[in-house]
Amino acid sequence: MADIKDPENTIIMTLKGGDVVIELLADIAPKHAERMKALARAGAYDNVAFHRVIEGFMAQTGDVENGNMEKDFNLRRAGTGGSDLPDLPAEFSNIPHDRGTLGAARSSNPNSANSQFFINFSANHFLNKQYTVYGRVISGMEHVDAVTRGEPPMSPDRMIKVRVAADVA
Repeated sequence: MADIKDPENTIIMTLKGGDVVIELLADIAPKHAERMKALARAGAYDNVAFHRVIEGFMAQTGDVENGNMEKDFNLRRAGTGGSDLPDLPAEFSNIPHDRGTLGAARSSNPNSANSQFFINFSANHFLNKQYTVYGRVISGMEHVDAVTRGEPPMSPDRMIKVRVAADVA
C-alpha cells in the first residue's frame, strides 16, 4: 500500500483487483474532498457501479442514488443521479487533469457536481479549469485500468468498499 501522509484526507477504494489509494486535495478543493469523505463514511459509495468507462479517457462512478448494484440497480439510470446532499460549487484550480487524477462529474452547470466523479486514464488537459480536480491516485492505478469498459458496460465493475484511511483500523 502507498505511503499515506494524511490519513484524514486519503481514500481507500476497494475494487475487484485490489485497493486504490487516493490522496484528496483538501487544500485545493475542500468542499469536494469533504463530500467524498462524508459519502465514504456513510457507506454511500459501497457497491456503486462504474457506469461510464471510456478507453484512453476515464472511468466514471459515484452515482449513489441509482448506481448501487445491491439496491434497486437499473443500468439505464446509473449515472443520472447524485446524493441527497446539495450540489457543490466549482473549485477550479491550476491542477491539471493528468493520469490518475479525480475529477468531479457534473452537468453543463459548473456548480452541479454532487457525488459522481471520474478517474482519468490519461492526461485530459482539455478538461482543465472546467472540471474540479480534487484527488489523485497514489497507488493501485492498475486496478482502475482493469475496470470493464463501456457506456455503460454490459457487466459493470463496482467500488466494493470506499473508506477514509483514518477510519481503517
